[in-house]
Amino acid sequence: MRVRYFASIREFTGLSEESVEVPEGSTAEALRRKVQGIHASLKGQEGNILVAVNGSFAEPKRILKQGDEVALFPPVSGG
Repeated sequence: MRVRYFASIREFTGLSEESVEVPEGSTAEALRRKVQGIHASLKGQEGNILVAVNGSFAEPKRILKQGDEVALFPPVSGG
């Protein structure tokens, strides 16, 4: 699955994107945990990583499908 990284997540991983293998039927939460397992620099950042799937925020239990574009980024605030 293609995973893109933004802002501080990009800085922690040193990558703008990568391909991550996850079993079919994996959730957004499972993918986030897998990425944290790959990148030790993300350990302890659970509450600071949001997942978007195909351009929309994803609930942790959202099932991922082949071809989905996943993005990980820190919480954002605006005014």
